[in-house]
Amino acid sequence: MNLTPELDDLKEEIKAHAIDCGLDFFDVVFEVLSHDQINQIAALGGFPTRYPHWRFGMEYERLSKSYTYGLSKIYEMVINNDPCYAYLMQSNPVGDQKLVMAHVYAHSDFFKNNCYFAHTSRKAIDEIANHGARIRGYAERYGHENVETFLDCCLSIENLIDVHSTGIRRQEEVKAESQLLDEEDDTLKIERIRSKDYMDRFVNPKEFLEAKRKELEEERRKKKRVPEEPTRDVLKFLIEHAPLDRWQRDILTIVREEAYYFAPQGMTKIMNEGWATYWHSKMMTEKLATDQEIIDYADHHSGTVAMPPGQINPYKVGVELYRDIEERWNKGQHGNEWDRCDDYERKRNWDTRANAGREKIFEVRRVHNDVTFIDSFLTKDFCEQHKLFAYRFNRKSGVYEISSREFDDIKRQLLGNLTNSGQPFIYVVDANHANRGELYLRHRFEGVELKLDHARDTIHNLQTIWSRPVHIETVLGGKGRLLSFDGHEHRESEVAVDVEENYEMAENL
Repeated sequence: MNLTPELDDLKEEIKAHAIDCGLDFFDVVFEVLSHDQINQIAALGGFPTRYPHWRFGMEYERLSKSYTYGLSKIYEMVINNDPCYAYLMQSNPVGDQKLVMAHVYAHSDFFKNNCYFAHTSRKAIDEIANHGARIRGYAERYGHENVETFLDCCLSIENLIDVHSTGIRRQEEVKAESQLLDEEDDTLKIERIRSKDYMDRFVNPKEFLEAKRKELEEERRKKKRVPEEPTRDVLKFLIEHAPLDRWQRDILTIVREEAYYFAPQGMTKIMNEGWATYWHSKMMTEKLATDQEIIDYADHHSGTVAMPPGQINPYKVGVELYRDIEERWNKGQHGNEWDRCDDYERKRNWDTRANAGREKIFEVRRVHNDVTFIDSFLTKDFCEQHKLFAYRFNRKSGVYEISSREFDDIKRQLLGNLTNSGQPFIYVVDANHANRGELYLRHRFEGVELKLDHARDTIHNLQTIWSRPVHIETVLGGKGRLLSFDGHEHRESEVAVDVEENYEMAENL
């Protein structure tokens, strides 16, 4: 549905305010949808032409029931694309539409300027529509059940990627294996049959030496480990090495490409929502809300940033950290002199009138993700002001309880939950384990055990793709364990695990 003349005028007004604030965004195309339409698109991740799958249907049912029973409501949805596409709820009052439009322009600014989105396709609408068409074509050709079963396996491991690999520049490309062998020919020790010099060309003919050379090359290939170093991008490794049909390889490639497209949104949830909340709040309170709308705005905004006990609200943490950074850099409350000062009264009245806060938050928006954002700017004073604490699950009482109010504990737990979006680090270590073509993976243990049922489902689906037995090395109950699946049964056995080696492997990578 096209915008009404009133909404179209509001769009131009809010766009002008966003530009005045210094935001730099893609063009935004707004569409007005009913609650049912917006639930359908939200279930598909914002892409109405995405490939069909039962999990999208389940998500639609969840969203529909939540809306029907008043448990949740989608106010807006915006897509990282050029131009940005944003969906407005038809039933929202004008005041809410103002809030949503201001929120969307800030999101678009974040998508365009944050470095972690730099690698993402700005034509995602078209590319994901193409993905959907290809998968529908495979379903018609090879059978809907076959394609959906394989797609289930791929989607269950879509998190096994290296989210930071897009920002790594390799010093040199890996040389082709034949090129490596040619360079190392002089190291091949071919055992010649002893003979007199004048008889050598008869006793050791050229054909014989060439055959011996090929034998040595083959032995070297067998001894060479694949991959040469542990690799975290499991999907890429499977695409390159798993025995797949062409259509299966293409589907796995599609899943991997979409996983990398969505990954930055998981890496910057706190920053992105905090940034949008910061600017919609500023525009609504200073420019947009009328006297009649301000109370409703305050009610809806307070609900957005409310932080229930025991939970982290990304909107609240994000916006408050941006405000804290802006205030500290405006007053010069940072740097060595500030850190060394132990005079409480002096620090309380500290104000160098640097007025660098606005410039600083734009810099932060450009170069950080959630982990570096929290690590760099979360302070002890901030935790005390907002009553943050660390918590843990008490197995005896069956409830979560406060475990610490110490700043270091709070920061450590928060960073632990955010690192790799809370997912475990899994690496491919050996694709020819025990010289039988079995896939061997390693979990980089950092104090949090794998969920056993999830781990078994994962290696089951990996085995389906690899078609040979799959193993994953981890730590359970303080002991090294090897979880295995051969296509028929799951096995678990003890294995020696060097926890320090896990950390060393991570540092090297």
